[in-house]
Amino acid sequence: MAARTLTQQGSRLSTGFGVFAECLLTGVWMTVAALPLVTAPAAFAAGVRHLRRHLRHEVTGGRHFARDFRAAVRGGWLVGLSGPVVLWLLWLNLTAVRAGLPGGAFVGTVAVLAAIGAVVAVLRAAAVWEPGASWTVLLRGAARRTVRDPAGSLLLVGGFAVVAGTAWAVAPLAVPVTGAVAAAAVAVEARYAAR
Repeated sequence: MAARTLTQQGSRLSTGFGVFAECLLTGVWMTVAALPLVTAPAAFAAGVRHLRRHLRHEVTGGRHFARDFRAAVRGGWLVGLSGPVVLWLLWLNLTAVRAGLPGGAFVGTVAVLAAIGAVVAVLRAAAVWEPGASWTVLLRGAARRTVRDPAGSLLLVGGFAVVAGTAWAVAPLAVPVTGAVAAAAVAVEARYAAR
């Protein structure tokens, strides 16, 4: 009986470390695939899909990630192009705030919250992406889930806070830690689907 319990605990421990290692590897793959910036949503979608396959004990690997990335980038590059546009609009609003315009603090706060909401919606859309899915449809559904599931949305914001803190403390570790955000997206969407 005790030997069986130890075997079960060892199995859970090795499974946990296996998922952790897969998250770190996925973070590296996603970061490399997202270097052109416009490919970031596609890289995230491929990373999340890779982790979902790993958790279901299906065949995974770099070849599968690359195939998913190519499929996601076909329709997702326009979504990726919106990222620099959102950053530019945020910078423009924050510049207006620093210039001392009346109501600037309110406008700046709204701009920052809108940018965070947009990023979370893109992450949630990428988290449920499947080959052949329409990014427009995914984004509409993700925007609804972002508002209706504030706890899940905050979990993703917290994931990025961890990545930012890691980058600030030890910059090279931020690359593999982005895989933890992909794992959080898998958990958030699974939790939402189960409700």
